[in-house]
Amino acid sequence: MDIRAILMGLGFALMWSSAFTSARIIVSAAPPLTALGLRFLISGLLGITIALILGQSWRLTRAQWRATIIFGICQNALYLGLNFVAMQTIEASLAAIIASAMPLIVGLFSWIFLKERLGKVGIMGLFAGLGGVVIIMGARLQGGMDLYGVGLCLIAVFALAFATLAVRGAASGGNFLMVVGLQMMVGAVLTGSIGLATEPLVIDWSTRLVLAFLYTTLVPGLAATLVWFLLVERIGATRAATFHFLNPFFGVAIASVLLNEALRLGDLIGVLVIMGGILAVQLSRQGRV
Repeated sequence: MDIRAILMGLGFALMWSSAFTSARIIVSAAPPLTALGLRFLISGLLGITIALILGQSWRLTRAQWRATIIFGICQNALYLGLNFVAMQTIEASLAAIIASAMPLIVGLFSWIFLKERLGKVGIMGLFAGLGGVVIIMGARLQGGMDLYGVGLCLIAVFALAFATLAVRGAASGGNFLMVVGLQMMVGAVLTGSIGLATEPLVIDWSTRLVLAFLYTTLVPGLAATLVWFLLVERIGATRAATFHFLNPFFGVAIASVLLNEALRLGDLIGVLVIMGGILAVQLSRQGRV
């Protein structure tokens, strides 16, 4: 793995993890699905416009259209939509921790259903990582976490895991930015229409809200997705997924610094266990351990 791929992976992990903090700021002041639909619309139009300027084509491969539709529904509408709704009642750090279990779930399903080889270290890491999530959930349960919000996050992470398995290998073929933009438009139609139909349009305007919305739209919304696709194309999906082991730490750290969310001992222990588990699973899938 070259230095450029490492920097891309670190950048993706940081941008992806920061999305939970900025989303928490947004949903505390605006209707979640409506705000998310607007975010998708802006990100999608920007992505498509820049793609056209760069000469990218609407003529996607069949695999790319499949990835566009599946990710638009599962990642944008279900995963992000449910997380936005959930963060009205749960902390950004908890949402980030649950979401970080995605590569563990993908590893588990690949091992059980797709018969993907996973060594002893990988199997131990898989169950250790899931155990770390249980440690955190147990500690938070004693603190009175909202079970409805947690349930939405769990559904969301399984939806993203399904999408990841369903479109493996679909990142090739070029036109990356066009694919990203079209995925955003799928999300905009679904979340925006549901939000406008079900949510009261009440917004508590502030500079903090505007900055969080702009950041979420441009950085996690557009830049992180593009970097992920480019990273997968450069080093492959399995090796790229290794960088997910940083997400629990980044997610908790950013929420603690910017939102003053408490850092609990159970959280710290659980995050370290999850990080170790994700790393072990990904290295095992690469045949390194």
